[in-house]
Amino acid sequence: MSVVVPDVENAAPGAARAMLNTDAAISARGISKSFGEVRALIEVDLDVARGTVLGLLGPNGAGKTTLVRILTTLLRPDSGSAQVAGLDVLGQEARLRERIGLAGQYAAVDENLTGLENLTMVGRLYGSRRSAARVRGQELLGQFDLVDAANRSVKTYSGGMRRRLDLAAALVAKPPVLFLDEPTTGLDPRSRLDLWDVIETLVSEGATVLLTTQYMDEADRLADRISVIDHGRVIAEGTSDELKDRVGGERLEVHLEDSSQAEAAVRALAPMCGDEPAMSDGLVRIGVRQRGGAIIEAVRLLDEADVGVDDIALRRPTLDDVFLALTGHAAEEESLE
Repeated sequence: MSVVVPDVENAAPGAARAMLNTDAAISARGISKSFGEVRALIEVDLDVARGTVLGLLGPNGAGKTTLVRILTTLLRPDSGSAQVAGLDVLGQEARLRERIGLAGQYAAVDENLTGLENLTMVGRLYGSRRSAARVRGQELLGQFDLVDAANRSVKTYSGGMRRRLDLAAALVAKPPVLFLDEPTTGLDPRSRLDLWDVIETLVSEGATVLLTTQYMDEADRLADRISVIDHGRVIAEGTSDELKDRVGGERLEVHLEDSSQAEAAVRALAPMCGDEPAMSDGLVRIGVRQRGGAIIEAVRLLDEADVGVDDIALRRPTLDDVFLALTGHAAEEESLE
């Protein structure tokens, strides 16, 4: 399947846009939003099939959170239209809020309440009776491995525990569509893996998830499809494999014994190169035209050029490579929104 990149720069002003996809759990067309002179979103199109995860991948300030706020009715776009769970984000806000869950970058819980009191309070805000809200809260505490901390003040929770509680709060009303805005930012590796397991379980049970992230490994593992956003524009979309195929074939990585020999290594490997080589701190990366025998051939060429090699490996492009190729910078770089 080809990767589609909308030609928003050359689209004629006022040109008719495609209709919303009413079969999708989330569908947006032509969403734009500016804050003064800053264009946070520019003609964004988006579709998320029911029961899947869409990874919205981009650096800080790319427009990810702005889009989530629009799709969850917290912010109105300057132009465009969108539906979530079959409801219009601009005309059916109240009904829509009952059908979605939202967990942001920072745990939105009351530190002075216990875990169970937090979830009970959220249930009450959704209109449940206190007894029913408490039962639902206990159920979620079990699902998120927080039973032992149910009656402890949230101020005593670790960052990972707070993030799990925040996600549990987003699920109190059993929403069919869940928005997770960089949910693992700042978590330690163990807590990140635990939260990934929870998200995978939710999707296996039928939930639809829009996940914003700047972490490539997170998108690679969780997302059925990925939309890459940079400076407010969706610049590519597809599955992880489709996006990696766009970068090209296998990459040869050569760690040199002496970083000063990088230029010599590039010259020696030139016959194998499928594209422009990259060099940094004693590491040479090149795309190779042919996988079979590539390492043996590279070692031979480097040996003939008297270039010392510390390590050599052949690997497939990663989503980091994809983002760098598409934008010219790494996903973790800061930018203004």
